[in-house]
Amino acid sequence: MKLKYLIIIFSIFFVFILLIIALLPLLTGGLETFENLRHIILPILIFMISILICFCIFFFFNYRLLSLLEREDWPALAYYLEQKIYIKGRYSPAKVRLLASSYMVISDYQAVSKLENKASIAKPSTVEKNALIFGAARVLSGKYGEAAAFFKTRLDTGKLNRKTLEWVRWFYNFSKLLQGEFASVEPEFSSFANFSADALITGLSAYFLANNMTKYSLEPEACTVAAKNGRSRVINALRTKDGWRKETERMATEIHIAIIRKYVDEAGIWLFTGSDL
Repeated sequence: MKLKYLIIIFSIFFVFILLIIALLPLLTGGLETFENLRHIILPILIFMISILICFCIFFFFNYRLLSLLEREDWPALAYYLEQKIYIKGRYSPAKVRLLASSYMVISDYQAVSKLENKASIAKPSTVEKNALIFGAARVLSGKYGEAAAFFKTRLDTGKLNRKTLEWVRWFYNFSKLLQGEFASVEPEFSSFANFSADALITGLSAYFLANNMTKYSLEPEACTVAAKNGRSRVINALRTKDGWRKETERMATEIHIAIIRKYVDEAGIWLFTGSDL
């Protein structure tokens, strides 16, 4: 649905609700009933009108941005955000994240690096809050060693929230896996498979243990046990392949999930339709 039509429909619906609140007491009980209830009705009306005004202001100031997102015009979106960030200095985490994501969609990894460098000077916290995107850009561009070093630095700062921390830790080990460092990665992936509360991290870790690390492991039996345990945990939590798909779709808008979507899909097949280990 076109954005402008969505705004119009929402506004009409909101006004309709306001009219019901204002006129229903008059229509059902007359002016006397309205007078008796006005101390309840008026605060509600003021509150809802305030929400409508805020909604209109938000869309007025963000209409260009939302329109570009709706059209998926990534080059134009990148240019628009560059003006906001580089020219006006508005280094908010959300704008930095969106600009970095736009660059990655059009495969401009050099621009992602430029954004990271400028953000680290202007507002370092935006880099920390978007660590997965900036690290993922290095993975996509094939700079696995740089990616591992970047994720390790983020882990050492101790400034990541709990959810981001586990994904950064997983990507740190994934970057090392892509370099063939199987021995150092295996214990970490075993830990994810056995203990992670995130179904995607658990399933991906079990998948890589079974399909990449077992044949290089010094303790292949322990590696296989960890893979089996991780697989069982995911199956018990999500039940079916459709459950895995829904979990994937829930996270699909995250750029760090998008870049490993191939492995996520392969892991889903292995988890729910693959043969026993």
